[in-house]
Amino acid sequence: MRKLALALCLEFGFAFACTPSIAQDKKEAKKEPTAAQKKQQERMKDCNEQAGAKKMEGDARKKFMSTCLKGGSAKGEMTPQQARMKDCNKQASDKKMKGDDRKKFMSTCLKG
Repeated sequence: MRKLALALCLEFGFAFACTPSIAQDKKEAKKEPTAAQKKQQERMKDCNEQAGAKKMEGDARKKFMSTCLKGGSAKGEMTPQQARMKDCNKQASDKKMKGDDRKKFMSTCLKG
């Protein structure tokens, strides 16, 4: 009986002794994030802080995070494409355009 207990202790002892080296190998194999991943992580952090500061919850938070993470709009500014879309849309509305005429105008306007 003593031999069996001793054998079990040795078996478990070896398992625990080998575990740290296996864990260390896995840590070494872990890759560093790319520049794009780091940028996205930073954007996620910034957007999350803003949502927290505004005490947003539920659907409002989800909508804000979605918009914020798409880029540029984390601090409320519009991307150049969004600004162009807003301007073209206003022009089409001022001219009271509808249907195919509006589509053609928007297409031409957005191309620059």
